[in-house]
Amino acid sequence: MQTGKIGVTSENLFPIIKKFLYSDHDIFLREIVSNAVDATQKLKTLASKGEYKGDVSNAKVVVKLDTDAKTITVSDNGIGMTAEEVEKYINQIAFSGANEFLDKYKDDANAIIGHFGLGFYSSFMVSEKVDVITKSHKEGSQAVKWSCNGSPEFTLDEVEKEDVGTDIVMHISEEEKGFLEDSKISGILDKYCKFLSVPVIYGKEKEWKDGAQVDTDKDHQVNDVAPAWTKMPADLKDEDYKNFYRKLYPMGEEPLFNIHLNVDYPFNLTGILYFPKIKNNFEVQKNKIQLYCNQVFVTDSVEGIVPEFLTLLHGVIDSPDIPLNVSRSYLQSDSNVKKISSHINKKVADRLHQIFKDNREDFESKWDDLKIFIEYGMLTEEKFYDRAMKFFMLKNTEGKYFTWEEYEKLVKDNQTDKDKNTIYLYSTNVEEQFTFVEAAKNKGYDVLVLDDVLAPHLINKLEQKYTDKRFVRVDSDVVENLIKKDDTTKEELTWEQKQELSPVFQAVCPEDKDYSFIVDFQDLGETGSPMVITRNEFMRRMKDMSAAQGGMSMYGDMPESLSLVVNTTHPLVKKVLDAKDKKLGKKLEELTAELTGKKDEIAVLEKAKEGKKDEEVPVADKEKLDSLNAELVKLEETKREQLSDFGKKNKVAKQMVDLALLANGLLKGADLDKFVKRSVELIK
Repeated sequence: MQTGKIGVTSENLFPIIKKFLYSDHDIFLREIVSNAVDATQKLKTLASKGEYKGDVSNAKVVVKLDTDAKTITVSDNGIGMTAEEVEKYINQIAFSGANEFLDKYKDDANAIIGHFGLGFYSSFMVSEKVDVITKSHKEGSQAVKWSCNGSPEFTLDEVEKEDVGTDIVMHISEEEKGFLEDSKISGILDKYCKFLSVPVIYGKEKEWKDGAQVDTDKDHQVNDVAPAWTKMPADLKDEDYKNFYRKLYPMGEEPLFNIHLNVDYPFNLTGILYFPKIKNNFEVQKNKIQLYCNQVFVTDSVEGIVPEFLTLLHGVIDSPDIPLNVSRSYLQSDSNVKKISSHINKKVADRLHQIFKDNREDFESKWDDLKIFIEYGMLTEEKFYDRAMKFFMLKNTEGKYFTWEEYEKLVKDNQTDKDKNTIYLYSTNVEEQFTFVEAAKNKGYDVLVLDDVLAPHLINKLEQKYTDKRFVRVDSDVVENLIKKDDTTKEELTWEQKQELSPVFQAVCPEDKDYSFIVDFQDLGETGSPMVITRNEFMRRMKDMSAAQGGMSMYGDMPESLSLVVNTTHPLVKKVLDAKDKKLGKKLEELTAELTGKKDEIAVLEKAKEGKKDEEVPVADKEKLDSLNAELVKLEETKREQLSDFGKKNKVAKQMVDLALLANGLLKGADLDKFVKRSVELIK
């Protein structure tokens, strides 16, 4: 029997392995099984070259759990090792520069793996002792057993072993006994090993018998050795891609379509990416792309490997050019990773453009499920934005789809304003904004549907790109003002008249912390609505963006600014104005006359102050001016209170405001109930 010490001088090796090598101890089984697969593949390669004469037709890796012995054993019938190879590959642990490496990387042990071949030593994260029983494929080789209890000391004995290959026996430590559960091992194998290239066997197939699941005589193979992404696209049908998706995501909704990646220059990359249906609320699960290295699962956190917006996709990427285990900082700086990211970006855009060109009708039918993904890409990746403009679609309220160029041609003549800006009218909810949409369409305008959560951000980006184009929501103003064709404006009421009428209608606007109302007066024609509520485009857009990204609290916390536009020529509005004159006419005339007198007095005193220093103005004049201003404020308040009181008691005024609120979906609860009852009273 040989005894000795592992070929590193630092005794910090095993504490590093146990505590820092991986954040997730589950990975030990992936490492050991992957090594077994590699050994098996190497022997198959030698056999294919005629350098090994043995039978490799039954090549496999077997995982066994023995709860009584508290062991997990991974066995392969691969290339095996001689005593000299055990000494070289296990005892000396990547002997080239091992000591220097330990000093350099002990605080960032994730950088170890892949560079220094320490996968085998991950077994010590969960084991108090590890045995390696191995027999080389070389003719006349003697089997040996290597044992180590987690200290630098080891033993190496000659043993009897009939078959070529290696058994790794891990004696699980007390603190890691959770790994001695069958379900735990099954879960790890399913996560990391279900697509390895050599059959991996764990236990037996089960069947129902007498009301319980029992083992059969058939081995349970946990993996598919030839998953779809390893095959050529020409050899696969649509159903093959769908079946593979179901294997990846058994509970997932069927995807829209897929992209098959197959690159061998300037790097190796294979994979299949699926476009899921992304709903309008943007409640998507990222980490749905699985990253593999030679069919070994690495991670499903692929940020940095694929562009941010592509993390919305599902599927598999496999590249031997991405190290199996590296720190996230390494991934972000690796040149191959950056090339892969750039290539995937281009490949996805090219595939979407091809689908658009080959079958536009099918592409349009899937647009509503695709649009958030594409918009997200356009907002976050400039190169994707440039490519996407070839297939980006705009949908109008008629359900018709247009490319950007097509839509510009459609609306340019009729929807260009006096400043030569093309106005793109849009609705975020056709049902709620139906009245405004219909008014725009009756005017001969076309209206887009931009109803997803990313639309406000995309609108801003498009307006920055195309400075002669503006997006205007249909309910941001009355239809006459949505696209201003000339500078002529009708001024029906003076400022003083508006000041007198505003309190009447302001008094019947609802008091709501989420909304503030500004009363305006316009001539919308006798057949127009008596009142229209519009939403300030800038403020509403800022609030929409704030809600989408959870920031911009300055806008998000402010009440939404709404304009109550009163149609001065509508018969019902005139009815209210006549009632106001009849009820308050004399009082208002007296108040107005008194106000005018006070203002005239104030004007005389202000005129007398001109050119004088403050100390030169007589004290009596100052006191008189202060008194007049106080009286003026009181008179104006009295006038406002009378107008407000009239408005609150006028059922027609309240009914018109409620109708405008109802048209905007803003009349709810008790206010809606009162409106219904008032409607019955007014009809009687």
